[in-house]
Formats: sequence, structure tokens, C-alpha cells
Amino acid sequence: MTTALFTHPDCLKHVNPPGHPEQVARLEAINARLAAPVFAPLDRREMPLGAESDIRRAHPRDYLERVRGQVPSEGTAKLDPDTWLSPGSWEAALRAVGGVCAAVDAVLAGEADNAFVAARPPGHHAERARAMGFCILSNVAIAALHALEVQGLRRVAILDFDVHHGNGTQNVLWNESRIRFASSHQMPLYPGSGGRHEKGAYGQIRNVPLPEGSGDEAMMEAWQDEILPWVAEWEPELVLVSAGFDAHRADPLAGLHWETADFAWLTHRICDLADACCSGRVVSTLEGGYDLEALAESVGEHVKVLMERGDDGQAG
Repeated sequence: MTTALFTHPDCLKHVNPPGHPEQVARLEAINARLAAPVFAPLDRREMPLGAESDIRRAHPRDYLERVRGQVPSEGTAKLDPDTWLSPGSWEAALRAVGGVCAAVDAVLAGEADNAFVAARPPGHHAERARAMGFCILSNVAIAALHALEVQGLRRVAILDFDVHHGNGTQNVLWNESRIRFASSHQMPLYPGSGGRHEKGAYGQIRNVPLPEGSGDEAMMEAWQDEILPWVAEWEPELVLVSAGFDAHRADPLAGLHWETADFAWLTHRICDLADACCSGRVVSTLEGGYDLEALAESVGEHVKVLMERGDDGQAG
């Protein structure tokens, strides 16, 4: 068995204005990195379009109609101060959703041990009825609900290590007792949410803020001592990952000091959790990361670990 890589050329057609951090070049850099010979064993798959039935579990019809109605025939249109639409944005957003749901299906069917979804636009800031933070649809939340409602799982975990709090995931899943959502993130920082007091309607949300300037010591303490044990005790049947790489010290949008190797360490620990709880079933999807070199290198290390663990399950 192997690691599946889901992507699609349509994700390159979501074009933000010049100078915007969430640029087409992000995915181009990742694609170039994952074209290296070491990644030849990946099971490469094209992402399908997301199903409206899946999307509607997270977003109301009027929100979807409003976004679709604002897609321009040329140029760009603004959804919020940071979030834009271009003519190809809706198809890209549908591919991002479809990719994560298809990855869930493939891993649960035993077609792959784990999966990485290289998609854009990202999703973890998109709230139930509000686009924000470069995000249009709540990709990982939609996939988690798909795992519950279509695949019949009872317990799903979402782990978010993006430097920004996943306010959209939290908003969509605030009243969902079957999903545990855990996030580490810099605070204070955009979007301003993610305090420890934000625990969800059933205590199923765990937020662990990290101070600006902190590095691997604070990260390891947060994950090894707090987040992973809290998730493990619940025994999820599937682990989803909001994989943002903007906690890297080189990233221009934040102030944490993670190194590339820290993402490999954390990926191993997430795989340890999945090995113990759900036969290694991990589906990871791209969120942030805005220094192109750091992003490509960090994604490469993340995917290498998924490949290693899918092959033999050995800890690193």
C-alpha cells in the first residue's frame, strides 16, 4: 500500500490579485517539490468536484448561491478584505472539497494507507456562512462530516497545526459531538479566535495558543503533552489534518520559529496516534504557508513521513 496524493490543475485557476500571499505559485512550488524522484511511489490521483450534498452539511444554500453569484467573468471580485474570487475560483474550491472527501473514501476503503491533498484555496477560516482568511469552503470540516454521514464513522478527529487558528472549522463544527477538533496556533494573531475557553458545545474542541517567537519546545509540549493525549483517549476512527506550514520561521505572515524538521516530527507523532487508534488512517490537506521555499520543503518532509509510515508504520 502507499500514500495517495490528490491534486488537480483547476486549483491553479484560483487567481488572487498581484501581491496576495495566497498565490498560484504556492501550489506550483509544491508540485515541483513532489515531482522529485523520491516521491515517485505516490499514488497520484485527480481530485473530483465536491458534491453539493457534502458541502451543504457545512454551508447553507443561500451562502453558496451568494458566493457563486459573485464569481466574475473576468478579473477579480472581493468576498472579504482578504478573500477574492476569479473566474476559476469556484471550480478550484469544489476540487479542494472533492479532493479531501475522495481522500477520505480512498483511505477508508483501504486503497491507500494515508493521503495528502494538495489543494487551494485553503479552507479552515471559512465559517458556515462567511468566507474569510483566503478561504471559501470549509474543506476539512466538510470531509469530516462526509466521513460520518456517508462512510458511517462515529468518531473523527481534526488536528490543525496551521499558525492561524482554524476559526472556520470551529464555527462549522461547534455543535458536532462526533468530531474532536484540536488546534495549536500563534496568539495573538489573525483571526483573533482560538482561546482556551473556546471548547465547543460538548467540550469537543481544544485550543492551545502558542506565544509569538516560540519554537519547537513550545510546539512539542503543546502536542505531546496536551493535544495528542486528549485526542487519543477518544479513539478516533480517522484522523484528518489541516496542514498549514506558516508556523515556519521563514513565513512572512506570522511569528513562530518552527523549522522544517519540526513538521516531520509532528507528522510522525500524528501517525503514532493514528497507528494506535485507527490503523494509521490519516488524511492531510493543505492550508497555509506563504514562503515558497519553506512551504515546498516542509510539505516535502510532511509527505515523506506519510510515505514512510504508510510503508512500514515505523516511528521516527
